[in-house]
Amino acid sequence: MAYDEQLADRIRPILQEAPGSDEKKMFGGIAFLINGNMACGVHNDNLIVRLDRQDYDEALTRPGAAVFDLTGKVMKGWVLIEPSALEEDANLESWVRQGMEFAGSLSPK
Repeated sequence: MAYDEQLADRIRPILQEAPGSDEKKMFGGIAFLINGNMACGVHNDNLIVRLDRQDYDEALTRPGAAVFDLTGKVMKGWVLIEPSALEEDANLESWVRQGMEFAGSLSPK
């Protein structure tokens, strides 16, 4: 299944304001990076977000959030957000900005 290009198009304007933003194909979808570090991406029709591990457990309590398990092993620090939780632009922006903040805190690659 191809990734949701409309979701990717909704993410791009949010990421464009960050210096060092880029995108590349990954996970059979598209990844959005800050200074070479993945902030978020689109996998199938879901958003995936990379978070600080201390924010991970809290993030999983939010509506539509689930563990990201691409290979049969849960990826700690990564959450998958279902499309129903992204219908409102404010929700999408909140998730994307949280991923941007974490990726921006890492050393550039």
